[in-house]
Amino acid sequence: MMNLHTLTLLLLLPLLFSHARAEPATWTADNGNGSYSNPLFYEDFSDPDLIRVGGDFYLTGSSIHVMPGLPVLHSTDLVNWNMASYAFDRLDLGAYFQLDASHENYGKGIWAPCLRYHAGTFYLFANVNGRGTQLFRAQNPAGPWVHSELKCSLHDLSVLFDDDGKVYVVWGYQDLKLAELNADFSDIVPGTERTLFTKQAGMGEGSHFYKIDGRYYIVSALWDGPMRMTCARADRPEGPYEVKVISIDEDFGLAQGWQLRDVWGRGPLELRPPNPASRGRMSLHQGGIVATSTGEWWGFSMMDSNAIGRCTCLSPVTWQDGWPMFGLTGNLTRTPRMWKKPDTGRTAPPSAPFAHSDDFSTPQLNPVWQWNHQPDDTKWSLAERPGFLRLHSLPAADFWHARNTLTQHTVGPRATATTLLDVSALRTGDLTGLGLLDLPSSWIGLRREDDGLSIEQFSEQTGATARVRLEASRVWLRVNCDFLAESAEFSFSLDGVKFQALGPAAHLVFQLKTFQGVRWSLFAFNAHGNAGGWADFDEFKVDEPTPRGLTRPIPYGQTLRLESVDGKRGLAVKNNQLVASINTSPVAPSATSRFTIVDRGAGRIALKTTAGFVSITSPGDAGHVTIEPVASADAEIFQWIETLQGDLMLLSLTTHCYLRVDPETGAVSADAKGPSVERHDGSRLSWRVID
Repeated sequence: MMNLHTLTLLLLLPLLFSHARAEPATWTADNGNGSYSNPLFYEDFSDPDLIRVGGDFYLTGSSIHVMPGLPVLHSTDLVNWNMASYAFDRLDLGAYFQLDASHENYGKGIWAPCLRYHAGTFYLFANVNGRGTQLFRAQNPAGPWVHSELKCSLHDLSVLFDDDGKVYVVWGYQDLKLAELNADFSDIVPGTERTLFTKQAGMGEGSHFYKIDGRYYIVSALWDGPMRMTCARADRPEGPYEVKVISIDEDFGLAQGWQLRDVWGRGPLELRPPNPASRGRMSLHQGGIVATSTGEWWGFSMMDSNAIGRCTCLSPVTWQDGWPMFGLTGNLTRTPRMWKKPDTGRTAPPSAPFAHSDDFSTPQLNPVWQWNHQPDDTKWSLAERPGFLRLHSLPAADFWHARNTLTQHTVGPRATATTLLDVSALRTGDLTGLGLLDLPSSWIGLRREDDGLSIEQFSEQTGATARVRLEASRVWLRVNCDFLAESAEFSFSLDGVKFQALGPAAHLVFQLKTFQGVRWSLFAFNAHGNAGGWADFDEFKVDEPTPRGLTRPIPYGQTLRLESVDGKRGLAVKNNQLVASINTSPVAPSATSRFTIVDRGAGRIALKTTAGFVSITSPGDAGHVTIEPVASADAEIFQWIETLQGDLMLLSLTTHCYLRVDPETGAVSADAKGPSVERHDGSRLSWRVID
C-alpha cells in the first residue's frame, strides 16, 4: 500500500536517478513543439481506463499475472504521465498466483480494470479468473488502497455513478448485461439484471459506461472482420440503444509481425511469419472517452503492436450528431499518429512514467519492476548486499516456471538491456541470467554444474542451446531488441566494454498466452530441484538508441526534395498545380521541385515554393491541390506526421486527410484516410534536405 510520502518518492525517482548517474533518453509522447505522438508509451499498457478529477487525469490498465498490480498513472495534460501507485503490492488468491510446480496463471490474473471517482473516493474494479470481481478503494490515488471482493464476477465491467444516487454496472460480451450495484459494492441488486443487446447488435466487450448531457453511452471493442470500437447510446440506462462504429481501421500502418500459429499458446510452438496484408487485427480498440476542463473531448484505446504488446494511444474526438467519433471532421473513425496536444488548461514537461534502468541502490525496487506471479519475499533482497539485487535460487523445471523472476516492460522501437551480475555464490544446478519472457521465451545466463561454470543462450523456439565455458564470476549479459525488425540478439562481456555474441538471433513474437508483450526478466532458479545459492545483480541498464522512434526533427526553414517512398516520383510544381513526376534527375532537382518548410506551430508546417504555397482549396471533394501566392488560414497548413517506420505523411488541416500521390498516374490529392500497411500506396513520402 502506498501513501503520499511514497507517491512523492516515486515522482522524484527520475530526478534521483539523474543525479546518481546520467540516464539515457527514453521514449516520450511529447514532441516538445506543442504536438504529441502515439503511442503514449512505447511499451505494453493494455485495457486502459482513464478519468478526469478536477484538472487531473488518472489512467490504469491490466497487470495480468505480475505483481505489484493495477498501476495508476497521473497526468495534467493527457500526454505526459507519472506513476502514482499500484492498487496492490501482492494479491494472494491461491496457488495459481504463486507459480508452483503444478499451477500457473499466465494470461489470467487481474485484468480489464474500471477506474472511477465519486464523492471523494477512487474506485478500481477489476476481474480475476475464477474469482469474484475485485474492488480497491482509496481516498487518494497514491493510496493506500483497501481491497474487497464482490460476490459476483462481472466480465470486462464498467461502473456508472448516476445523478440519482444509483450505481450501475455494465459487463459481458456482445449481448452485455446491466444491473445496479448495492450500497456496499459487494454484489448486484437482486432483480435489476437485464440484457441490453442481442449478440448481433454490434457491441463487443471492454465496455466503458458514461452519462453525458443526460444521455447514456457505452463504448466497446469488437472483432468483426477488422477490430473496431462501437458506441451505443440511449436516453435511459436500460435502453433502448442505438449502435454506431466510432473508430475503425487505424493501425498507423503497422503490419502483423511474427505470431504463434496458435496465438493462444495452447498448441505446438510453431511460428507464423509476418503478414504484409492488412487484416484489421492491429486496429485501435478497447478504450473510451474523456473531457478536459476546457471542453475538449479525447479518446483513448489500445493497439496490438506486435511483440512489444498492446500500446495505449490518444485520439482527438469529434462530436457529430450526438456521437463521439474518434478522429477529425472529414476523416472520422481514423486517428492521426501525431496531433496538437490537448488543451487541458495546464502544462507539463515531457516525461515518461517509468525509469527503466536501476542500480538497486534504493531501499525499494524501482516501481517499473513487477514479479512474475507472487514472489517468495524471503528469497530475494536489496539489503543482504546493499547496492545489489539478490535472487536466491528456488527449484524450477525451466525459466517459464521459475519463481521470483523480476520483470518489466520492454521498450520500443529499439532498446538494449544490459545487466551486471556476480555469480560466485551459485551452487550445482543453479541457472541465472537475463531473459525475454514470452512464448516462446529466450535467455542468456550462467549455469553452475559440478564440472564448473558455463554461459548459455537458450531459445525455446528452436530448443537449441549455445554454450561457452567460463572462469569469471562477474559477468555482463546483454540483449538487444529491435521491435521493428522483430529480432533479439544476445551477448556477454567480461569487462563491460567488449561484448561477444552468443547464439542466433531470436524472433520477437506476439501471442496471447500471457496477454502481455515481451518482458525483460532477471531470474535465478535451480534446475536440479534443490534450494540453491544466489545471484547478485549489480545493475540493470536500458539504452534506447532511437528514443524518438524513427522520426527526425522537422526541418524548419530548410529546403527539401519530396518523393514517393519508392523514389520513383518526385513532387514538383507545374502549371500552378502540384504534380508527381517520374524521377529523372533526383540528385539535382529543379527549382520547381524545391519546397521550403515554414513553421506554423504545434508540429504544423506550410510548403513554400517559388510560385507560392501548396494549398488545399476544396474541402468538400477529393482535396484539390493548387499553388496559391498568399498563405490563407488552414488551406496551406499540414500536420507533419511520421509513421512508425519513419515515412513522412502530410495531413491537410482543410480535409483532415493526407496528401497522396497516385502510384499509377502521379496525380496529387489530399484524400488519403490514413497509412496502409502497404508502404507504396502513395500516402507515404520520403524527404531530404537539398540546401
